[in-house]
Amino acid sequence: MEISVLKINGEDTGRKVSLNDSIYAIEPNDHAIYLDVKLLMANQRQGTAKSKERSEVSGSTRKLGRQKGGGGARRGDINSPVLVGGGRVFGPKPRNYSFKLNKKVRQLARKSALAYKVKENALMVVEDFNFEAPKTKSMVEIINNLKVDGKKSLFVLPGSNKVVYLSARNLERVVVMPANELNTYRVLNSDVMVVTESALGVIEGNLTK
Repeated sequence: MEISVLKINGEDTGRKVSLNDSIYAIEPNDHAIYLDVKLLMANQRQGTAKSKERSEVSGSTRKLGRQKGGGGARRGDINSPVLVGGGRVFGPKPRNYSFKLNKKVRQLARKSALAYKVKENALMVVEDFNFEAPKTKSMVEIINNLKVDGKKSLFVLPGSNKVVYLSARNLERVVVMPANELNTYRVLNSDVMVVTESALGVIEGNLTK
């Protein structure tokens, strides 16, 4: 599978690059995608929610009413969960939501997400670029030239580039990230994915190990 390489001014360079069929032409696995996105979201949860149980609520331990014959649920002290202001039954406790997912499943999920982008014609390859200094206007020009303005755009670079990152930081619907940090959620959450030539090699290297 081949795809044309574009200049940052939107014109065709006349060159084409080959996309690895074992990554971009596979049959997407929706369940692997679900598990990988679930893992990412779970790892971002703080897990610090906590409510007070009956033994932790401050209050008298005097028994308020008789055990039987009151016509309602039995209750002991004022900390009873059946009373307003009482403790909570089976409330949340601090916990770790993360779980383990095999490396091959995570790789399959990323491959599936990239395959979806190719199927939707939402993957663009551009020549490598950089700016002399951080300038939002320069990034806006590239976005307009590639005709992706108004869309959620994911720019994938071969490595960390502070100048390009700062140039796009104030743009609401634009995300810039290095290829080795690419994840399933970011790929699927974008309307169009713009990858530089060098970043393609990094992605392929990470997903074919």
